[in-house]
Amino acid sequence: TAVALQGLELAVGAGEIVALLGANGAGKTTTLNLFLGFTQPTSGRALVGGVEVARQPAATRSRLAYVPEVVALYPHLTGLENLDYFVRLGGRAPAGRGELEQALAAVGLPAEAFGRRARTYSKGMRQKVALAIALACRAEALLLDEPLSGLDPAAANDFVATLRRAASGGLAVLMATHDVFRAKDCAARVGILKRGRLIELRATAGMSGAELERLYLDHMQA
Repeated sequence: TAVALQGLELAVGAGEIVALLGANGAGKTTTLNLFLGFTQPTSGRALVGGVEVARQPAATRSRLAYVPEVVALYPHLTGLENLDYFVRLGGRAPAGRGELEQALAAVGLPAEAFGRRARTYSKGMRQKVALAIALACRAEALLLDEPLSGLDPAAANDFVATLRRAASGGLAVLMATHDVFRAKDCAARVGILKRGRLIELRATAGMSGAELERLYLDHMQA
């Protein structure tokens, strides 16, 4: 029987961004699914704010926000309407229009787009609405699965800056990505997963993107 993850020890603090790098099948998405409660561990525990996910999945999900690779908004609703709907769906008290607009502005969505239907949005704009949902729902932790995939360089830079601002407000962020250089740009620590094992966990301070890429490639080729 194949093991998806083995001996993973990882903690993400409030205000910290941690990125997980690895090839397809390395265990990145499985790690996120453990915290979301979509996958049950055969041993060990996944904790959110000190609460065990397997024992209290509803309680832990209420403290989490999740941004998948492809953000699914309701195309016929505006950005504001999508935000209002998902905040209500998350069990939060209905937010006033001013608070919703503030959340969209905080993630850098142009004001002219607030009232536009989501079907007109680029991928980068949809990702920003997803981050706004996390902020408006007052999530304590944010999980992202390949959020930079398909973004052009300008949109990727913008998203990284937005993610940093969100983390500076105390959000704990765990991101799975293939993008070594963006991981270096936004994450305080980077973990490298290979065949279900965390084989390296490094602080990015003092490390160049080229050095991180070399480290990653050395592990992948070993």
